Amino acid sequence: CWRNEETGDIYIARVIHGGLADRSGLLHPGDLLVEVNGNPVGGLEPEQVIQILINSRGTILFKVIPNPAQSSSSQKPVYMRAMVDYSPLQDSSIPCPDAGMWFSRGDLLEVVDQSDGHWWQAKKLPCSAASCAGLIPSASMLKSKQREQWWCQPLQGHVCIRPCKTSFRKRRQSCTSCSPLSGALATPYEEVALYQRPPQENHRLIILVGATGVGVNELRKRLIKLNPSTFQSPVPHTSRPIRAGEQPGREYHFITKELFEYMVCNNRFVEYGESKGQLYGTSTDAIDEVLKRGRMCIVDVEPHSIQTLRTKKLKPYVIFIKAPSVERLRQTRRDARIITNYTVNRAFSEEDFVELEETSRVIEARYRQFFDSVVVNDDLQDACMQLSSIIHQAQHEPQWIPVSWSRTDE
Repeated sequence: CWRNEETGDIYIARVIHGGLADRSGLLHPGDLLVEVNGNPVGGLEPEQVIQILINSRGTILFKVIPNPAQSSSSQKPVYMRAMVDYSPLQDSSIPCPDAGMWFSRGDLLEVVDQSDGHWWQAKKLPCSAASCAGLIPSASMLKSKQREQWWCQPLQGHVCIRPCKTSFRKRRQSCTSCSPLSGALATPYEEVALYQRPPQENHRLIILVGATGVGVNELRKRLIKLNPSTFQSPVPHTSRPIRAGEQPGREYHFITKELFEYMVCNNRFVEYGESKGQLYGTSTDAIDEVLKRGRMCIVDVEPHSIQTLRTKKLKPYVIFIKAPSVERLRQTRRDARIITNYTVNRAFSEEDFVELEETSRVIEARYRQFFDSVVVNDDLQDACMQLSSIIHQAQHEPQWIPVSWSRTDE
């Protein structure tokens, strides 16, 4: 409830969707509250009215004057994906912390009421039809909170920018120190809709993401080997000369260094790097070639490259390959090899296991708003079978995607 400071009148601020008051259909936002169980509330503070309700037992009788401007039409639910984390217990501005709903980035939300410009009502999916909604900040309010928090943080250097000491052809350490949505202008919610790919459309791009050493590249290769007529990776570009036995367009697209640098300037590479004076990269053109042939294109990229591929044209489905526990890593990676920052091929050490689990945890915490599915690579064969099943569902069953990807061009 809220109080008109000029008249002292108490009004109902909001009715929680799915609660008893909402189901009764007798109370509405804007109604003038006259009495609670025979006790006049005019001139009281909202906190005093709340205390009366807390102390009440059994049936609670409200005497109200209906809001004449109240509309009887219900709002159509809007579905959104949370792109940030939120806890009502850490928000001093929320009207009622007990009515607040916490959520984590990546959670799907059914927003059932946006009539209040500051506080929406929403449910976390999946949920039952009878479940009550909770209060969450509106997009504009949450964005304002992010901006305030960002300005209060101490200035930090951009640790993503560092020399590349690894071969491009080998998987590089993921940069997990910077999140794509950590700035003040982050979008707190992304509106989504259910989408099922029409048979005549290209397959959705499949993106695999994971920490170095978790087995992303091995899983990608196994999928292609098991079904090469269905799965394929894009052919990378390189500036190095062609070698004996190689064919243009099979191992690599062989181009000049000048053309490669021109493509870089025109943002035609998803990822690229240099090894022994030669340039290597995966282009969006190569991805398009695979999709146009009717194949399912699978790419293995660094987490910060996901946003480059999140387009209406590609409609990517992102799968996070998660590391198992350190104990399980010791059992399954005992005879495995790892490529270090200096391209040394050696056995895993205890420090590698700890770092792998921690890096996997950090990637998931900072990028999970982009993940559609998570596969724990506990056993390579089981993970491969699970991955194949998830990809089939992504291509043939309804999935949540950004609304902007489903809109038809006018």
